[in-house]
Amino acid sequence: MFEALGNRLTGVFDKLRRRGALSDADVQEALREVRIALLEADVALPVVKDLVNRVRDRAVGQEVIRSVSPAQQVIKIVNDALVEALGGGEGDDGKRGIDLNAPAPLPILMVGLQGSGKTTTSGKIALRLRTRDRKKVLLASLDVHRPAAQLQLQQLADRAEVTCLPIVAGQKPLEIAARALDVARRELFDVVILDTAGRLSIDAELMAEVAAVKAFAKPHETLLVVDAMTGQDAVQTARAFNEQVGVTGIVMTRVDGDARGGAALSMRAVTGAPIKLLGAGEKLDALEDFHPDRIANRILGMGDIVSLVERAAETIDQAEAEKLAKKMQKGSFDLEDYAQQIKQIGKMGSLSGILGMLPGVGKMKAQIENANLDQSMLKRQAAIISSMTVKERRKPDLIKASRKKRIAAGSGTTVQEVNRLLKQFDDMSDMMKRMNKMGQKGLMRGGLASLMPGLGNKRPF
Repeated sequence: MFEALGNRLTGVFDKLRRRGALSDADVQEALREVRIALLEADVALPVVKDLVNRVRDRAVGQEVIRSVSPAQQVIKIVNDALVEALGGGEGDDGKRGIDLNAPAPLPILMVGLQGSGKTTTSGKIALRLRTRDRKKVLLASLDVHRPAAQLQLQQLADRAEVTCLPIVAGQKPLEIAARALDVARRELFDVVILDTAGRLSIDAELMAEVAAVKAFAKPHETLLVVDAMTGQDAVQTARAFNEQVGVTGIVMTRVDGDARGGAALSMRAVTGAPIKLLGAGEKLDALEDFHPDRIANRILGMGDIVSLVERAAETIDQAEAEKLAKKMQKGSFDLEDYAQQIKQIGKMGSLSGILGMLPGVGKMKAQIENANLDQSMLKRQAAIISSMTVKERRKPDLIKASRKKRIAAGSGTTVQEVNRLLKQFDDMSDMMKRMNKMGQKGLMRGGLASLMPGLGNKRPF
């Protein structure tokens, strides 16, 4: 979401690094470019002015000019300002996600415009609460205006393996809310999620309906779902709902698209309500906590290793990983194990999303594109391995020309792709053999360069 902004800011800071000692004029020029970058990213003008003024107050002066590394000092100041704009910094209590500190059944009211992903987000939150927080969740659709809205929520509830309030034809939103809360109390649900109706645009009827439901249900959390792709329209929507209904948090959807990121940077300043969750895909598990400091790091090209590790911990099967580690130590790693690794990586999300969390990858973007890093590469490799016999997967040396043709035909790929996969597997096997021979002390002395000689002359992928 912040790719364009991040690339622009990285260019600004690269210029500063090349200059070494900075003058006031250098800092002022950099701030002008930062201002333009923020405006191009669709950040609200008042937010841009406040952020740039905040940076200027801290950056212009002897503290930066006399710093040992003035460029790094400016980057840190911009990073701190971004964190504050996103809702972090001083006064941030560190709590992320949904507040569950209330007596059961805890009502959560979902509000937003039609098409923002509100119903899908309700299903995502339900799955998250069931699996991560071990809560018993009841979903209830109050949308009696959009055809099949209640049926859609029922299907999402089935996929998330939670309960959905049965549909009763002819009931009004307030009646459905009352029935949902009653069922939640009687059947000892921990959380009840009320998915309200949306409109194509904000109108008096929509606000009156949402306000009435909120007054009746008294939700502990009122979450506004906004589409990050709508830019400043999302900010205006958030302001209107916050002023007329009141929201406790914001969920931004479609952050995996090509949105410029200005809405996220504007939300906290415009509404005062924190961004709590980010929806990054259509899958029900594609929901993550919003961390201002981590987002600021991504914008400035510093990566987000913490989120990457957390995602790996949530998706990778620990037992399988330990089993694979033992096989690697014994030198018995085969294509079946390689296929299992591909499956585990696929669970973590898109390759571009994973790479975006690594520090400095923004500068390697051109190299990555030249390396033809394809989103479907892992799926094709998995298909190739699936087309092999068990004997071939365990003894890849058996795979000669005729077998390669059969495997390529069975997987819908080419012989060249089969050769490429086998070459990658051979390289990985050779590297593991070197690691086993060197041992831990040898690995520490020689470093990765000894494992991968000539890497500097090769493409990154």
